[in-house]
Amino acid sequence: MDPSESNPRRRTAPIFRAPETPAHGSGKHPSHTLIPSSSPAFATPAFPVRNRNTNAISVKRAVVPITLSVPLLRPLAFRIFTKKHALTLTSSALASLATFIGRHCGKDWQANGSGESVLDEVAAWWKKSSSDVLVDGETVELKNILRNLEGCMDCGLLVASRSLSRQNSLLSRQSSSLSASFNDGQASDKATSGAPRPLLGRDDSQTSLGFSSLAVDEDEDHADYDMDDRGGEGLDDEHEEAVDDIRHWLKYISAFEQPRLTYNVGRKHFERASTPATMFPPPSAKTTLFRNRYNLIYQRLLRNETFQTSALANSQAPSLRRSASMVATVQQSYKLTPVANLLGRNGSAHLLLGLLTMMPSGTLAIGDLTGTIALDVRHARSVPEDGAWFCPGMIVLVDGVYEEEQAAGGAGLGGGNGVGGTIGGRFVALTVGGPPCERRDITLGLVGQGPEGEVTAGGGFGWTDFLDLGSEKATGPKMRSVMDKVLARSKLAGGDNDDGVGGRERLVVMGEVRLDSAKTFDALRKVLGTYAAEAWETTPMAFVLMGNFTQTAAMAATSNTSADYREGFDALAAALSEFPSLLSRATFFFVPGDNDPWASAFSAGAAVCIPRKPVPDLFASRVKRAFTAANAEAKANRTNNVGGGGGGGGGEAIFTSNPARLSVFGPAQEIVLFRDDISGRLRRNAIRFRPVQAQRHEAATASTPDGSRGGESKEAETMEMEIDHAVETAESHRPKQPDEATSAVPATTSDTQLSRKLTKTLLDQGHLSPFALSTRPVLWDHGSALQLYPLPTVLVLMDAETPPFAASYEACCVLNPGTLVGRSDARRGDVARWAEYAVGRDKARILQEPI
Repeated sequence: MDPSESNPRRRTAPIFRAPETPAHGSGKHPSHTLIPSSSPAFATPAFPVRNRNTNAISVKRAVVPITLSVPLLRPLAFRIFTKKHALTLTSSALASLATFIGRHCGKDWQANGSGESVLDEVAAWWKKSSSDVLVDGETVELKNILRNLEGCMDCGLLVASRSLSRQNSLLSRQSSSLSASFNDGQASDKATSGAPRPLLGRDDSQTSLGFSSLAVDEDEDHADYDMDDRGGEGLDDEHEEAVDDIRHWLKYISAFEQPRLTYNVGRKHFERASTPATMFPPPSAKTTLFRNRYNLIYQRLLRNETFQTSALANSQAPSLRRSASMVATVQQSYKLTPVANLLGRNGSAHLLLGLLTMMPSGTLAIGDLTGTIALDVRHARSVPEDGAWFCPGMIVLVDGVYEEEQAAGGAGLGGGNGVGGTIGGRFVALTVGGPPCERRDITLGLVGQGPEGEVTAGGGFGWTDFLDLGSEKATGPKMRSVMDKVLARSKLAGGDNDDGVGGRERLVVMGEVRLDSAKTFDALRKVLGTYAAEAWETTPMAFVLMGNFTQTAAMAATSNTSADYREGFDALAAALSEFPSLLSRATFFFVPGDNDPWASAFSAGAAVCIPRKPVPDLFASRVKRAFTAANAEAKANRTNNVGGGGGGGGGEAIFTSNPARLSVFGPAQEIVLFRDDISGRLRRNAIRFRPVQAQRHEAATASTPDGSRGGESKEAETMEMEIDHAVETAESHRPKQPDEATSAVPATTSDTQLSRKLTKTLLDQGHLSPFALSTRPVLWDHGSALQLYPLPTVLVLMDAETPPFAASYEACCVLNPGTLVGRSDARRGDVARWAEYAVGRDKARILQEPI
């Protein structure tokens, strides 16, 4: 037999032989050296060329450290931390990450994707190691994460074999092989050196939204709290009780620690101040203070649909129609005219947005960022009539007609009646109104609810972190879910109080707590005794005591020295010690007034610069000592199983700034505390307009000899108010009168009108002190702490010159508790008066009890 027939493989050309694969590789060529070959017709070698120099030393690519600037890293960090992982970076954390990436990734941190890998790994591990959505560079957690990642860096890359072991990481587990089909066989994808190559996986886990140690079970009626991988242990009973307590989610933000944000007109978003705050800023800070106020209101107006022009509405003339018992505008929009554009437009009507100021000549003027012009208000009326105050220092909308100056040299900038940017002529005002307010949900982009009741976020400033506690889009939906479950568990555990208004979630506010009056302590014991008699499960989470804590300015005269002032707080500590159950279960906030030190030492009770510092610790030491003793007693009772419980982490006394802000459940609930007799200042500085009735009386007298004004005049007046209501804003409405079921103190018509007027003035201005600096001084670098934008959930405004009230305006609850010791119309004696607000239920009421 032919030898060639006995061995057919010798007659097969090599080109037609099937390439060997790792699945059926021969012993001649080990499987770890095989790679898939392309078509042999292109002379691709079946096996890789081996490196004959086996003793050669592998040269690693050197990493050249660079100084990575923070602005260059900020866009990538925002995309990874905020948009992907729902975290918020502080400036210190961003600087630490920029230093780490520049040192260990080098100049190729963008080209090879190492910078993105490091940021994603840090963000994922932060969510595993901390429950805080705010990544701070000064924390130990971030320093430990960067220290561990430093050992995982190899040649500027994050190596998977050295990376931190955890699930759902950017660096997933190394798979043994990558399946790929090549004709009939399987090929394994490995590096030529035999070392495994890290596979980059995408982390799609967005379940925590910045909460790793707090896992909320969406399918159950309760929240499950699990620990992370640090210890593998669950929360103990004390920690779980503290998380269930609503006080665990109550945060205090000082006016001097609040982020200093300014609105960037070009980029249309908020930016943090780049320079640290100081008590003696440069003169440019004064200009920035008013410019920021103007820019905020201007962009707020442009977002209002009344000032948005429709392309379909340009072809039709504006008209009015009656719809659902109100007059609404149909295809009508308003356009703002800059002051500088009035030149050469004599006799034309315009709508101006500007700041009311007093010129050196004593003439009232209105100005914006382009110029200033004299304002004639002799024929003007306010919109709505007697519905708000208008003072110099406020930003207002003025509708009127421009009249040029008739003098020869008066036209143009720097005319005869002014200098600098003053426009010649005058603007004859016909109507003056405040800028329409914007609801909090619209500002933060909460446009509605989803199919399952969850809050859905739209436009607005949802990604802006106004209080350094997490932005609305990052933490808002999750915090609202936590709030609902915590309140539900609190209601199941302790239920509501006897009135059914609320339990543990209540905030109790007492105003004008004068410690140099004996009646104050009687009223204080009356109020605290009311809540001490309740079950411990329904103890309010917080009590707010607002100044002035003395009738006269402290240390401004020999009659009220520092020793006298301290004796008042020592007596307060003795009175509070009588209610240890409240001190161990609630947080007490003390807000100073103008008569409290140290500012009162040189102001003698006059208006001081705001924001102002809290009461010094020199006077508050004994009060804090009373809380320490109450907490120790409650802890001993829990250890010995004596009493009804306690928990909640113990009570606390916090002396706040004025104003101050409280946050409950992050961005879900924001409470502003402010002590100021602002209504008296508004009445003293307000512009007086001619009453509308007097103007109509003159017009009616001129048209009819008898001057009769019957039902037609009254109907016309009502019609005018409805039209003005629609012209002012398409969404705003006057504050609603507090519901009789939620207010225990009846208010007269004049008191209700006064509360509405005060509420509308402040919220429309979006500022706690809308006055000229000569009327109410403001610290220039801390002016942003006085902004009411976005609108808070609750504004607690303690005004001793205004009767107590609880009003709602644009979904913002405004609460004035009044003085703690007051006079009752129905009783001849004194009464104790205070206010309550139920967090999460949006219910407020004014209460009083006879002393």
